[in-house]
Amino acid sequence: MEEPVPPSPPPTALRELAGLFLKLGTIAFGGPAAHIAMMEDEVVGRRKWLTREQFLDMLGATNLIPGPNSTEMAIHVGYVRAGLPGLLVAGASFILPAVVIVLGFAWAYVRFAQLPAVGHILYGVKPVVVAIVLQALWRLGRTAIKTRLLAVIFAIAVVATAFGVNELIVLFAGAAIVALIETKRTPAIPLAWVGPATWPATAPAVATTAAATAIGIGLWPIFFVFLKIGSVLFGRGYVLLAFLRSDLVNRLGWLTENQLLDATAVGQVTPGPLFTTATFIGYVLAGWGGAMAATVGIFLPAFVFVALSAPLLPRLRQSKWAGGFLDGVNVTSLALMAVVTAQLGHSAIIDWKTGLLTVASATLLLVWNVNSTWLVLGGSIAGLMTG
Repeated sequence: MEEPVPPSPPPTALRELAGLFLKLGTIAFGGPAAHIAMMEDEVVGRRKWLTREQFLDMLGATNLIPGPNSTEMAIHVGYVRAGLPGLLVAGASFILPAVVIVLGFAWAYVRFAQLPAVGHILYGVKPVVVAIVLQALWRLGRTAIKTRLLAVIFAIAVVATAFGVNELIVLFAGAAIVALIETKRTPAIPLAWVGPATWPATAPAVATTAAATAIGIGLWPIFFVFLKIGSVLFGRGYVLLAFLRSDLVNRLGWLTENQLLDATAVGQVTPGPLFTTATFIGYVLAGWGGAMAATVGIFLPAFVFVALSAPLLPRLRQSKWAGGFLDGVNVTSLALMAVVTAQLGHSAIIDWKTGLLTVASATLLLVWNVNSTWLVLGGSIAGLMTG
């Protein structure tokens, strides 16, 4: 029999939602795993807006629909806390800082034909991000991995993902296995949490610069190309590169390979969602109007998909089969997150200084629960000082 869900806190003011997600959008370096870790710290750990179980269900749901996972998490939180207005405010607030920063890079790129240097900042920020995600994996894992079956599925999903099995296959196969087994037997024996698995390796490097020239392309074609990409893109944000190359370089010839790599680099080195790569490309193609058309096009499907799926989550938990499926999605989502963390760690911890910064950050988070905002700022300062 399911335990009763504790009463939710009162609805959240739109201004408070906007303030939180504007802050997160400004400091959330490191990709979706890091963004989600920071959100968990804020909305579960500090503000108690959601239970860890609710947060995990949202994380599982975002992996089942196309679009940028961390942005969809922000949209989900906004919906739960303040309905449709909250959905719009939280999502837009999380995206806005990255859009503004990327526009600055795009303007400099078109005007000066090169990207401003950001390597020193990333040198200090990346190790901090690794520690932040490790903390989130520890806390979410203690909630998600609650039976021996789920522990086994988690371990298998980590291995499969590390060996390159498609993420959607891992998600759906793991979820289906849990759902089938849980509906055919009595509840599994609870398992004491033994800690997250250790991890392997990769993260994309900053691309080289290339000359960029704004070219005249209609705003509606730009909008519809990015709307299509945002509507069908599953997987990690880095899958975006393959979609952009197929459409913009090979099929349409709007960008060169070097321009695409530079656009992707900007998305990687700025805070917030990687999908703001579209903002950069839109500006290169058609100036300010192109930037807005591309940005709205690629993010609009995420708002629609969350608005349609969010009301279904409580009903899923009422069904034993669907609840088991969601449990399976939750642990496989954490497995994907663990592998991404390993890849980030491989590129972030490159010498004794970054290793020390990772250990210090993890200690501050796990022992003293220091706010991740201060750690990100401290990491950026450390990076500049060592550069």
